[in-house]
Amino acid sequence: MSHDREQMTGEFRYEHPIEVRFVDTDALGHVNNAVYLSYFEAARAGYYASVSGEPFGTGERAAERTFVIAEAHLVYRAPAFFGETVIVGCRFSWTARSSFGIEYRVRAEESPVAPARLIADGRTTQVMFDLNHNRVMRVPADLLALFEEYEGREIARRAR
Repeated sequence: MSHDREQMTGEFRYEHPIEVRFVDTDALGHVNNAVYLSYFEAARAGYYASVSGEPFGTGERAAERTFVIAEAHLVYRAPAFFGETVIVGCRFSWTARSSFGIEYRVRAEESPVAPARLIADGRTTQVMFDLNHNRVMRVPADLLALFEEYEGREIARRAR
């Protein structure tokens, strides 16, 4: 089994519940594969708000810096269905000079619709971006410190 297919283990301090809407489903009656990136986005925004104390894209630094998605990877494990609430775990996994990784785990608890199960997991790579100068920038030390405090651990450094 390759590293990319291995299930993620460990704790996710932040979890974001999402009610599966009918519009999220496809002709087979389960959540369409493309919708999971939207679930990742919702969890990432909630995670950022929990860590920073302000919604993503707001606050005094919002006009100066942001991060953009450079890469996304997703492994489907089991289908999710309309009528369920999925729980998206989100955690900061690594940092480099101008980028950082976030990992996700999507699960469902037992419900009248289906048993408890792991639905999907994945990761995204974010790149910090200086809006004033229209270029990539270093991951700010203050932002990294907020994530480390929230996670209760030092974030792994990666050469990139």
